[in-house]
Amino acid sequence: MAKFPVEPFRIKVVEPIRQTSRAKREEILEQAGYNVFAVRAEDIYIDLLTDSGTAAMSDNQWAGVMLGDESYAGCRNFFSLEEAIKSITGFEYFVPTHQGRAAENILFSCTVEPGKSVPSNMHFDTTQANVLARGGDPVNLLAEVGLDPTSHAPFKGDIDLARLEAFIEQVGPENIPLGMLTVTNNAGGGQPVSMGNIRATGELLHKYDIPFFLDACRYAENAYFIKLRDPAYADTPVLEIAREMFSYADGCTMSAKKDALVNIGGFLALNDEGLFKRVRQELIIREGFPTYGGLAGRDLEAIARGLWEGLDERYLAYRLAHTKYLADRLLEGDIPILEPPGGHAVYIDVKRLLPHIPQSELPGQSLACEMYLEGGVRAVEIGSVAFAREDPETGEMVYPDLELVRMAIPRRVYTQAHLDYVAETCQRIYEKRDQLRGMRFTYAPKLLRHFTGRFEPV
Repeated sequence: MAKFPVEPFRIKVVEPIRQTSRAKREEILEQAGYNVFAVRAEDIYIDLLTDSGTAAMSDNQWAGVMLGDESYAGCRNFFSLEEAIKSITGFEYFVPTHQGRAAENILFSCTVEPGKSVPSNMHFDTTQANVLARGGDPVNLLAEVGLDPTSHAPFKGDIDLARLEAFIEQVGPENIPLGMLTVTNNAGGGQPVSMGNIRATGELLHKYDIPFFLDACRYAENAYFIKLRDPAYADTPVLEIAREMFSYADGCTMSAKKDALVNIGGFLALNDEGLFKRVRQELIIREGFPTYGGLAGRDLEAIARGLWEGLDERYLAYRLAHTKYLADRLLEGDIPILEPPGGHAVYIDVKRLLPHIPQSELPGQSLACEMYLEGGVRAVEIGSVAFAREDPETGEMVYPDLELVRMAIPRRVYTQAHLDYVAETCQRIYEKRDQLRGMRFTYAPKLLRHFTGRFEPV
């Protein structure tokens, strides 16, 4: 029987949510073009679309908001954030941004040119899109075990080091402006990356004089997984583990909307002074002055405080156990998920749940729509809609190895009863899974088509 963890906090403010009828949801979904992104939040009962920017901030963070210094240049909250970022990451320079994709945009605009390649374990959607938008090639080199949804290997987010070196030799290091690791690996089920893999990736890239960056959105969860799953780090504080992770890299992008527990914000941190000067110029053009970077001073303060809160080991133990509870409830009902569960989300393995719907008919989108229709639950497709790409040489569609629907759990928001409701909704769908049919696009933008695409049932 799944066991729910005791929350290391108590609830101080509540927000009402409301349920709608299935008939009403059918009408809403049709008007939204069968894309749950286009459904108004007030028409969602349990919202698991993303864990990005959806956290409940703490009393300490809200207190910091009241100390916001809204000076255009040199606000005091910038220096609070600078102290937190340097203390945790060790990187010499940083710029704040309004969220993670802005940090990616600035980094790649300063480094990626047409024809260049950026290898990673797995790029997530905005990272992939930002590389493609610069004419580059985002290359995924996830270790083979990460593509097996049933494997219980402890670090399924690791990059395949042999393939990485072979790729460098194939294209030439001069055609690789940087390499990346996403920690944890969001596109691959929120799976952690081992310390040994982070260290070896840095050593390999530096051997070829290639800069190494972390996509650090969920670095704290990754560090806690290392503490739990690597005996060498069992007695090491999470802060020290995080510092070691960053020590092997030359910089990082981060959406603070994840492990910094805020509703908006991000940053780009790095050690290269020359690159920093170019980044800072780009920031001024696109985001704002270097000491606010598209954010209000109050947001900078909330991030500074949230970065420390996100490393609290009592919170991290709760966070991972909270996610595991939903995973265990689904497994008790024989619903196939990607195992073991990651830290921020539970991913339904759509290939096993809906084997009668081919990837060309977007089975993950079908399941996401059915979850909304059945229970007002909003999840997101992480499969052929988000990651299928047309081969530029053959024109054929290349589908991803994993076909998933992600239920991302907002931090400090939902209770046991909410997760029980989600599990019961999924169970009802499981019992009639053979009745689900595929979807097709009626409109698909070139990049990030899952955000604004429109669909219809096949």
